[in-house]
Amino acid sequence: MKTIAQEFISDSRIREAKQSMLSTLAEYQARITGIRPPKEELRETYEETLSQFGVARGAPLFFPFLGSGIGHRAFVELADGSVKYDFISGIGVHHFGHSRPELVEAAIDAALSDTIMQGNLQQNRESAEVADMLLTAANKKGASLQHCFLTTSGAMANENALKLILQKKCPRDRILAFEGCFAGRTLSLSQITDKPAFREGLPSTLHVDYVPFLDHTREEESTRTACAHLLGYLERYPGRYAAMIFETVLGEGGFYPGSEIFFRSLMNILRENEVAILLDEIQTFGRTNELFAFQAFRLDEFADVVTVGKATQICATLFRSDFNPRPGLLSQTFIGSTSALFASRVILRELQDGGYFGPDGKIAQFHDRFVGHLQRIQTEYPGILQGPFGTGAMVAFTPYDGNPEKVKEFVHALFDAGVISFYAGRTGSRVRFLLPVAAIDFQDIDAVAKIVETTLLKVAHP
Repeated sequence: MKTIAQEFISDSRIREAKQSMLSTLAEYQARITGIRPPKEELRETYEETLSQFGVARGAPLFFPFLGSGIGHRAFVELADGSVKYDFISGIGVHHFGHSRPELVEAAIDAALSDTIMQGNLQQNRESAEVADMLLTAANKKGASLQHCFLTTSGAMANENALKLILQKKCPRDRILAFEGCFAGRTLSLSQITDKPAFREGLPSTLHVDYVPFLDHTREEESTRTACAHLLGYLERYPGRYAAMIFETVLGEGGFYPGSEIFFRSLMNILRENEVAILLDEIQTFGRTNELFAFQAFRLDEFADVVTVGKATQICATLFRSDFNPRPGLLSQTFIGSTSALFASRVILRELQDGGYFGPDGKIAQFHDRFVGHLQRIQTEYPGILQGPFGTGAMVAFTPYDGNPEKVKEFVHALFDAGVISFYAGRTGSRVRFLLPVAAIDFQDIDAVAKIVETTLLKVAHP
């Protein structure tokens, strides 16, 4: 027995209309095959729009980027008619590239659904499906996460995680985090993010102490140092720590991956002291050799609370049953848009079934290919860059001895040359890429690496 909605979406007229739209999309995407400069006749109005938007938002955009609304794989067209390689993916959101037909189809289906947004009071069946998909995937290798609360952003996922942890651990009121971490920019999360500029002028809302991250040049020593710092804090403030938040790969900090031994050493101490373990997967989800980075590091048994976002389109807080909060703590008018939920189902299926993970998966192959190019550039032009750093689809390097001004100049020059990247690190000294692994092939990586090489030399020798 079908509902009216099921009969409607399966109507032959709907199927034919969708197929017509997707076929038309393919025709126009076929014209987007490479980098293209702006169209001169669009330049003036484009610059005026950018200027007006900068005034409206209170500050200019970092890049002069306003999309036109269409792309093809890793290529994106801007409203000035130019086409660029998107190798930062909106800082991790556009993991599947631009105008991917399966996601366009999902968005059409969502547009035909009855509501634009879904919320805590009224949700459709796709909310339940996405929650179940996330929990099933998270528990695949031994974690025991029973609950999933969907939300609109990675920051809200982390906010909700902190709320349910602090409630369970009350009256504990202190948080531990890694030096160089990024948790978000809300009033509470800005206290955790290790960048003083992000909390300038804000009142203190959380007591946060920082543990040094793994130094791969001296792993055993830095692991001992981190454990000593942790033990020192626990001794100084006994019974005060509610949780430690873990980025298994420091994202904004510069794409520094940890190690299983490093994390286990810390987590065993936390377990002994009844401190909750919060795994922040907002940026790492779908970008390492496993779907969840904590699975790649074999930390499943330690997962108390896990947050996901960016690539998933819908964001979420996953948690064990003993962290299930009392009524009233978690509730949102919006948990996300219907289009984000429809897209999330497509993305989760493709990530799990598309051959992306494991030592021979697409992510590992693309990582090795890109890193190989950067290593060759480093060898051919000694001193021009340090690295490469990162893991999986998260790749970075430090050019020009980490000079922040030169790094910024390079990132903008690379944008002008047709490749979108971004910077990272406490002082902005590192260039980073988030490879859109579902939208590229080796030819794309080779082409981008060549542009990176040319731009590095151009900025080094103007």
